[in-house]
Amino acid sequence: MPLRSGHRLANMLAAATAAYQAAAINPHCGKCTKPCCRLDPLVLELDWQQLKGIWQLDESHRAFDRRLAAGKGPQEIRTRDGIYYAHRKVCPAYDEARHTCRVYNQNIKPPGCTDFPVYTDQDCVIADLRCEAVDLAALTDWLVRSLEKDLRIVPSADAEFPFLVSLSVTRP
Repeated sequence: MPLRSGHRLANMLAAATAAYQAAAINPHCGKCTKPCCRLDPLVLELDWQQLKGIWQLDESHRAFDRRLAAGKGPQEIRTRDGIYYAHRKVCPAYDEARHTCRVYNQNIKPPGCTDFPVYTDQDCVIADLRCEAVDLAALTDWLVRSLEKDLRIVPSADAEFPFLVSLSVTRP
């Protein structure tokens, strides 16, 4: 039976997920053959401050939006409801030669960069298998070791996006 979401479980999952990212995902980034920062299959969600800092824009928010609407903005940027989306061009903060990010430890780093490819959603962990560093069995084992003994992990793939696997926490 699925668990009711609670702060304690959510905090345990967030801590376990962050530890897995630090131990298994982040060390792989420097040798990745398909860095997510290239934004090939991924879309990066940004607010204005993040966009301005990462793309190093020196114009006003309003001027940029007008330029973007006129088709004269960066081709990789789209906007909707005040949110900007970048896709299909390498993130300007990514140094391809070094496989590093110039904004990694800064406030303008988008949350999606930190969360990808493993993130939590209440009593569930979502793993994005488009990242070559994700090992679903290892992640599941990591979570099992991090949780209380009477909890178990039940995986299920999204029907529309099978590369997204939910690892739900349940009681036997």
